Amino acid sequence: MTDPTQRAAALLAEHRSSIDRLDAILVFTLAERFKHTQAVGKLKAEHALPPSDPAREAAQIARLTDLAEGADLDPAFAKKFLAFIIQEVIKHHEQQQA
Repeated sequence: MTDPTQRAAALLAEHRSSIDRLDAILVFTLAERFKHTQAVGKLKAEHALPPSDPAREAAQIARLTDLAEGADLDPAFAKKFLAFIIQEVIKHHEQQQA
């Protein structure tokens, strides 16, 4: 391998190592988040509260959109990602109420 090729390979390995570490952080962060949303779902079920809270969801989407813009992340992607998470949470809350 030539020096530029070796340098590119080393940089690629560094980026992949960082990506792997960040993927692990995402998984553990999502797990922690879902522990809390499961507790919220239990409280909602115990108190006959609706599984979804559209006002809270809209506020969260707006807040995450602002955070995404500040972090130089595509806000449309952030909205889609959060919408997916919210749908999963609502599904869990509905299951807890069944």
